[in-house]
Amino acid sequence: MSGGPPPVPGRRSSEDREAARKLREARRSGMSDGASAEAPPAEQPPGSPRRPRRGPRPRVGRLLALAVVVLAIVGVAWFALKLFQPFGADGKGEVRVVIPRGASLGDIADQLEQEGVVDSSTFFALRARIAGRSGELKPGPYNFQGEMAYTDVLDALEQGVPPNVVRVTIPEGRSRAEIAPTVRRLKGNYRRATRRSRLLKPSNYGAEGATSLEGFLFPSTYELRKGRPVRRLVDEQLRAFKQNFAKVDLAYARRRNLTPYDVLTIASLVERETAAPRERPLIASVIYNRLTNHTRLDIDATTRFAVGNWTEPLKVSELQNPSRYNTRVHSGLPPGPIGSPGLASIRAAAHPAKTGYIFYVAAVCGNGKHKFAETDAEFQRYVADYDRARAKRGGKSPTNC
Repeated sequence: MSGGPPPVPGRRSSEDREAARKLREARRSGMSDGASAEAPPAEQPPGSPRRPRRGPRPRVGRLLALAVVVLAIVGVAWFALKLFQPFGADGKGEVRVVIPRGASLGDIADQLEQEGVVDSSTFFALRARIAGRSGELKPGPYNFQGEMAYTDVLDALEQGVPPNVVRVTIPEGRSRAEIAPTVRRLKGNYRRATRRSRLLKPSNYGAEGATSLEGFLFPSTYELRKGRPVRRLVDEQLRAFKQNFAKVDLAYARRRNLTPYDVLTIASLVERETAAPRERPLIASVIYNRLTNHTRLDIDATTRFAVGNWTEPLKVSELQNPSRYNTRVHSGLPPGPIGSPGLASIRAAAHPAKTGYIFYVAAVCGNGKHKFAETDAEFQRYVADYDRARAKRGGKSPTNC
């Protein structure tokens, strides 16, 4: 037995006190060195699993969340800037746009974007709908600027064409004689004003013997102030012609030894012979083929131009009119255009479809369309079908059903 006093229950031994003292000193030493004040972990019994040390808390998730928030804020800000344009938009240059009657908001927005008036048709249409301004947009010709603010464009479209403005619409294919009565609200004589102009010389297009500006008066809708001279309208038509004709590739026609004036003449015939866009290159191909075969064109529109009869049935005496414009009497092209064609017909005349067609006949119940034939036998069958249908109608045209 030991010679020392027995241990007292509940009282720490000298060894315990010494261990506690050392622990306190260790704690004080750790805190003074900037270490954690947390007590060191108790020694684990042998064989027990070690606890994994806890590393720094993960920050990747928080960074991703922050990035998503920032992107969302940037996206909302961009959307708001595009839609509401708080800093406005500076217009550039002058852009003439004709809004057709009955056009929807989507059609108007697309047209304005294509013409460069607004930078986005989607945002323009959305802005109009949000502002409740989509139902009062008026048709007509407008002089806008490029890259305008949406609100400025909407203001103009809601106001419409000013009341002191004369709006003149020149249909495609019409001759000078047909246009003249429609421009009486302007001062002057249209036919006299369209004989010649300092803005355009027909000889520059291969028209050495042209006696007027027939064919060069581009069809469109024009806006002029009331009381302005008709010469202003003619000047605008000639400028529009130059701008549009410059877009046409004439390489194919040149290879066929055709001048720009020949192309314009063919285009005026195409414009009068069909209103169906798909048929324009086909009609042009028939004209090219008949010219190559030295076959008379036999186009009634040329006879009507020669005799000035655009509405009534042609008489035998009119069909035999000796005018050089009458292709039922004379071979080849007429001396010049019989009206002013639009851009689509000019392009078809410059580069027709490649076909073997040399005939075409108005289709029964075709509503303006035609049947095309490569042989006379096929052509005669179509003519017989047409004549039978007309006879059933008491002599009336069977084309519209």
